Amino acid sequence: MMEKEDVLAILERNQAVIRDSHVVYTSGKHGSAYVNKDGLYPHSADTSKICKAIAEEFMEDDVEVVIAPAVGGVILSQWVSFHLSALTGYEVLGVYAEHEEQLVRSTRIPLLEGEKLIVRKTTFITNRGYVNLIPGKRVLVVEDILTTGGSAKAVIEATRIVGGEVIGLGVICNRGGVKPEDVGNVPKLFSLIDVRLEAYAESECPLCKAGVPINIEVGKGKEYLSSHL
Repeated sequence: MMEKEDVLAILERNQAVIRDSHVVYTSGKHGSAYVNKDGLYPHSADTSKICKAIAEEFMEDDVEVVIAPAVGGVILSQWVSFHLSALTGYEVLGVYAEHEEQLVRSTRIPLLEGEKLIVRKTTFITNRGYVNLIPGKRVLVVEDILTTGGSAKAVIEATRIVGGEVIGLGVICNRGGVKPEDVGNVPKLFSLIDVRLEAYAESECPLCKAGVPINIEVGKGKEYLSSHL
């Protein structure tokens, strides 16, 4: 099994761990560090090593399908299913779930018609025929970074709705201290590394008070600055 130090070394080698910055997280909170999985994915050999380590943890669990949330999770799903197939000697399918978008009426932003239609991402669904591959199967959900666990939980719920038996959740990094009960009471939650990053509300952020520029290359920094123009 891959040691946590080896996982960190791979992430740092590919600049997937950012320190001493000013990052806006998806939650809206601010912090100085960020785990940037997009720095890892272009490097297929290292991505393969990371995914093999996840696959090894679940090789005795009779996994038949691996599913992940799109977009980044597609890469994880493919590599983890590839390694599970090699380790078990039978084909393990790799699929993914997509955001379902809803049009929501809003009167807060007036237009000529007096209202605006906003696309809101609400949940995950399985399209492209993948839904037919899940019923009655033992399914492993994979995700890159767990912060609140919201995306992973949505995929777990969507998988169960269509008749899949979720046997576990495997992730690269659990940075939010997420527990099984936070993601639909999965039988098994495994992370290669656990990294607790301090996060501050905007009003309490010491980086804001110190005037440290916000990083717009990762996280939600660009959106944050746009909303504060």
